[in-house]
Amino acid sequence: MTAWLVRRCAAAIAIVFAVVTLTFLLIHLAPGTPFVPSDERVLDPAVVDGLRRQFGLDRPLGVQYVRYVVALLHGDPGYSFSLRRPIGEVLATTVPNTLLLSGAALAIDFLLGAAIGLYQAARARHRADVVLGNATLFLYSVPTFWLGLVLVLVFGQHLAWFPVGGDRNPVLYPSLSLLGRLGDRAWHLALPALTLGLVGAGGTARFQRAALLEVAGQDFIRTARAKGLHERRIWLVHTLRNALLPLITLFGLALPFLLTGAVLIETVFSWPGMGKLAADAIFTRDYPVVTAAALLASVMVVLGSLVADVLYSVADPRIRLGKGGARA
Repeated sequence: MTAWLVRRCAAAIAIVFAVVTLTFLLIHLAPGTPFVPSDERVLDPAVVDGLRRQFGLDRPLGVQYVRYVVALLHGDPGYSFSLRRPIGEVLATTVPNTLLLSGAALAIDFLLGAAIGLYQAARARHRADVVLGNATLFLYSVPTFWLGLVLVLVFGQHLAWFPVGGDRNPVLYPSLSLLGRLGDRAWHLALPALTLGLVGAGGTARFQRAALLEVAGQDFIRTARAKGLHERRIWLVHTLRNALLPLITLFGLALPFLLTGAVLIETVFSWPGMGKLAADAIFTRDYPVVTAAALLASVMVVLGSLVADVLYSVADPRIRLGKGGARA
């Protein structure tokens, strides 16, 4: 177990390093340059050259990369060109918002998706199964930004049930009680979390239904029915427990989906998270912010994969983490 964990951590570090390197090179080679404002406001070229020297952008790309890696190893992710703040301070205010959004979306995704998949499997090839199957296929096929815009128009603009942007009410929030602040955050979180969660739940339900039906056809399930066990116990205890491995696999794959989807959703809903920060940084060519966002995203993804591998051995005692990794 220890040797496997060491190998996986080494592989994770290598993956993160590769992502950071590729992002650093691509953002520097992309067209455009920092410090250049819009056409409405022309900046003196001498000022631009001075800023480039100040932040070391006049050095060769190889020198810039080595300096960045050395600073990163010392815990310094850099300084934001556009925000005029250390990136550590910027991430400290945006990452919690992204984690909150992703956590809420992840809960909606797996709780709702697993429940729908279980309901479909228990009523396979009935009308309810067909209707829910088409509905989940539609949700899984919908682009997240399109669904977000629809929810904004219907529940934000037309019905005015939810706010259309931000993470809190900037006027009332400071004067609210603790319970009121939690309610205000949840009210603003509802639409973006539902947008990400519903799209993911569509895919989770379809995968979970297939896994449950595969387990339901095995001999030990038929034996349980022959012993006279209640149908609900058969599905909730015996079938669902033995169909958890595909769900754990989806959990590891859901993190990249949530992180990439958060970039669009945070932009649509003006949610002040890491995704919106990265999108704004790309347009302003804020190199350190883009690279730091890619670094954090890759760390979250490899951690999700690592947690999924560990959960395999917890969900199924037959699986052991040995010399060859996870094996039966």
